[in-house]
Amino acid sequence: MFCPLKILATARALPPRVLTNADLEAMVDTSDSWIRDRTGIRERRIAADGVATSDLAAEALLAACTAAGIAPGELDAIIVGTSTPDTLFPSTACWLQHRLGLRGPAAFDVSAGCSGFLYGLEIAAGLLRGNARRIAVVGAEVMSRVVNWQDRSTCVLFGDGAGAAILGPGDGSSGVLGSAWGADGNLARVLYQPAGGSRAPATLATVAALAHTVHMEGNTVFKHAVTAMSEAATQALARAEIRPDQVDLLIPHQANTRIMEAARARTGIPADRLFSIVERYGNMSAATIPVALDEAREQGRIKDGDIVAMTAFGTGFTWAASVLRW
Repeated sequence: MFCPLKILATARALPPRVLTNADLEAMVDTSDSWIRDRTGIRERRIAADGVATSDLAAEALLAACTAAGIAPGELDAIIVGTSTPDTLFPSTACWLQHRLGLRGPAAFDVSAGCSGFLYGLEIAAGLLRGNARRIAVVGAEVMSRVVNWQDRSTCVLFGDGAGAAILGPGDGSSGVLGSAWGADGNLARVLYQPAGGSRAPATLATVAALAHTVHMEGNTVFKHAVTAMSEAATQALARAEIRPDQVDLLIPHQANTRIMEAARARTGIPADRLFSIVERYGNMSAATIPVALDEAREQGRIKDGDIVAMTAFGTGFTWAASVLRW
């Protein structure tokens, strides 16, 4: 169902510290060529000590509000997609409010892994069909806090960052033309953080076992990710009644270049429409799509009337896709 909405502004926040593949060569048994050949990643950003997910989220949200010409207090809701919350409770969205001194807007997190921003967009579209007029959707992560820096198969993949979008009612032409989302909890152990919740609370043993870090079955993730992203995008395009060749820009979750290209090929969207930032930032989980969206807008890759397709997969196992007319 068409949902008239407009992305009033976007913004991003990226830590200044750059961790290159050469830096990783000095930390684990890996090489620049090994990383680039398998992922396409050259470097990633790493948050400084003491910087939490809500700090990056606040920076991105404030910049987005400034670009939209509104004060944060004018928001009706703040939705934060993250897998690296400041605390298990309260939500990172509430810590974000605390940091900005806000009171009033509804605030909550979406825990859908790398699909978090698109899950948030789907929820925001529903809210805008009601009484809401200004909604912030933020994807923010400090993945470096949950990475096992001794595991070369995962530590090379992830980076930190945040992206924000301010959404408002559309004018009748812009909006969500079609979307799709879903999950398969049977694949939960394919990509997860084993300890830290009620199933396995923190103990000396869980810390010693590095059970509070990312555990991933890489080959299984690759297979399911390509299928989930391509099928979600195809379903969203069908619902939007948009042909693949009508897509002006494809922004997939920036996991690695092989997954992104394989998913694009399966959808039939032309290769020159794929937008990538993964080589400079790595996998920022829920932050990858909003950061890429902001960079694409800044580079003039998106103009009014363009068809923008976004698709993602994440821990859960979750997936989501959205087709917008800008």
